[in-house]
Amino acid sequence: MTNFTSDTEHPVIIPSNKVHLDGLLHIPQGAKGLVLFVHGSGSSRFSTRNQHVAKVLNQAKLATLLFDLLTPEEEEIDDQTRELRFDIEFLASRLIDTTHWCLKQLVTHDLKLGYFGASTGGGAALVAAAKESITVKAVVSRGGRPDLAGVSLSHVQAPTLLIVGGNDEAVIEMNESAMSKMHCVKELEIIPGATHLFEEPGTLDEVARLAKAWFVKYLGE
Repeated sequence: MTNFTSDTEHPVIIPSNKVHLDGLLHIPQGAKGLVLFVHGSGSSRFSTRNQHVAKVLNQAKLATLLFDLLTPEEEEIDDQTRELRFDIEFLASRLIDTTHWCLKQLVTHDLKLGYFGASTGGGAALVAAAKESITVKAVVSRGGRPDLAGVSLSHVQAPTLLIVGGNDEAVIEMNESAMSKMHCVKELEIIPGATHLFEEPGTLDEVARLAKAWFVKYLGE
């Protein structure tokens, strides 16, 4: 167990099966919750969008962990084959390993855990949340693919917020269909004028605001 100081960004190395995953951990003073970020295909712990949301959560006294789902070698393979980015069970297993690492390494902080998933990471987050139903207390999906969670959707118990851009019509339909199969507390927020990556002015700020409110409600109490 490592003694992580507060209000400092710590590079961490997370064991998962036979590999190690790189991550960035930030624990604000007085944090009560920890949000694990599950990035989409072709992204990493350095995702500028996820880092933007993480900073907003840190300001709300929520700890954050951004980590790579794939090793550099796996990224090279996936760039050529695209075989790993849609392997939701595989990605969920990496997230579960990371969740268990957090429970062990951060036991003294007594943090409630939540997941923030983006794109395909939204599907992986829901699969992992279904399997870790006692541990995971909240899920937020940004432009996510919850449809990729398949039969796991009906087993998710964590309150789940699905955020989709108003101009991302195909993904809106996927989220509406997925939500109809979920039995937990759930909400769908559609941000007007936003496309899939929330690149339009103010739209990512709205994502961060909604995510902060959701996580403060379910992790911060």
